[in-house]
Amino acid sequence: MIFLFSTLQFSLFSLALVIAGYIFLGKKLSKSEIDSSTIPEPLGALPLFGHLHLLRGKELICKKLAAMSEKHGPIFSLKLGFYRLVVASDPKTVKDCFTTNDLALATRPNIAFGRYVGYNNAILALAPYGDYWRELRKIVTVHLFSNQSLEMLGHIRSSEVNALIKHLYKGGSGTSMVKIDLLFEFLTFNIILRKMVGKRIGFGEVKSEEWRYKEALKHSVYLAAVPMIGDVLPWLGWLDFAKISQMKRLFKELDSVITKWLKEHLKRRSINEKDQEKTIMDLLLDILPEGIVICGHVRDVIVKATILVLTLTGSDSTSNTLTWAVSLLLNNPAALKAAQEEIDNCVGKGRWVEESDIQNLKYLQAIVKETHRLYPPAPLTGIREAREDCFVGGYRVEKGTRLLVNIWKLHRDPKIWPDPKAFKPERFMEEKSQCEKSDFEYIPFSSGRRSCPGINLGLRVVHFVLARLLQGFELRKVSGEPLDMAEGPGLDLPKIKPVEVVVTPRLDPELYSLL
Repeated sequence: MIFLFSTLQFSLFSLALVIAGYIFLGKKLSKSEIDSSTIPEPLGALPLFGHLHLLRGKELICKKLAAMSEKHGPIFSLKLGFYRLVVASDPKTVKDCFTTNDLALATRPNIAFGRYVGYNNAILALAPYGDYWRELRKIVTVHLFSNQSLEMLGHIRSSEVNALIKHLYKGGSGTSMVKIDLLFEFLTFNIILRKMVGKRIGFGEVKSEEWRYKEALKHSVYLAAVPMIGDVLPWLGWLDFAKISQMKRLFKELDSVITKWLKEHLKRRSINEKDQEKTIMDLLLDILPEGIVICGHVRDVIVKATILVLTLTGSDSTSNTLTWAVSLLLNNPAALKAAQEEIDNCVGKGRWVEESDIQNLKYLQAIVKETHRLYPPAPLTGIREAREDCFVGGYRVEKGTRLLVNIWKLHRDPKIWPDPKAFKPERFMEEKSQCEKSDFEYIPFSSGRRSCPGINLGLRVVHFVLARLLQGFELRKVSGEPLDMAEGPGLDLPKIKPVEVVVTPRLDPELYSLL
């Protein structure tokens, strides 16, 4: 990295900084190394940078960490700059993290994405543990994602799913080919955006302000997963200049749109427009009085940060799950047929499946569970940081140590899941039918205090959309070849290849006209 600069003087100065930092690092890590020397770790740690070089390359980090786990065991540690990272991937150790040590491991490290995109760590997902996080978590859980709130906004889900079905039906013109992954993006974005701020975009409408916001969100999800040198070696943060510049540009674009929406809501409230349907932004403004400051964050920042994180995590992860589910079913036509037969037997072909029917569609639920097992919404938990010394998996973990759980590896462990790479929804109809978070073998939404608060909303959308799609249409691949199931980079590992599907209506034409 020193050779990025042309002048010898600056190169020598940088080299001196590296040497000084290494000396300082040696002192900083010496106690940690003594205390946790029995935690397995890979060989080849470099001066100053530690094992950072092992995480470079095109292979996904969750897969790199899974390979290390195969060699070093279900719990191992890496030296990453100034910090030690502990990685866990077996149920016993994960249970240790999310039960016994859940409070000790409840905070987040201060990383560049949180500072530059997350309103200086005001977003719920990256806020440090404390009064602010607890208050915001309570607001989100009790007021925004309660069962009552989800039911109250159920008509939004129904109307948007109806819009998708009508778009696919195309007025009864018969068989057509569609890019289903792109349609899922529009669908889930509209559902979350209507709930948040009352906005939506039409299918294929790609020049609107809302669409630009959506594309900026997608870029943000990618950037959030990009390793930053400054996050492990703060005084070398200037090497992240290009990435930080991208983050700042993205934040400016996202914030300008959310600020505009906030001003629109405040204006409507000032003139007391009672005919407007309340959105999540309205609920936040009801809960948070003007002038309130929580741990240094003013009301408007709290509202904007919450809208940002909910749209950031609530749209793409849901559309990706739907894309993976349909792709898996297209590659496994017997499972697709079984799901359609279940819907036909439980609901029939004389009416559309409703959300209330999902509880009776056990095989459909198993399909979603198996999809989440193979392609969890986040393959790695967000990085946690130890607030105090604790013991994880029998090893001492010092305050300041960072920790990750490799959900991707946990869900593909052959000791837990026979034939783990195979798509077998039946496993959730049999031995894993009662699989719950308590056994820590299956945690697609993480667990503990920092688990995803929008689980119920995400599951409702996925089950409902998938049920309507399978009920209303025959689906088949464009060619006879299996779909490429390669995962791409990003927080939620999106599918690399688009999914083109041939759809044919399978119900009475009159039913489509009723939507």
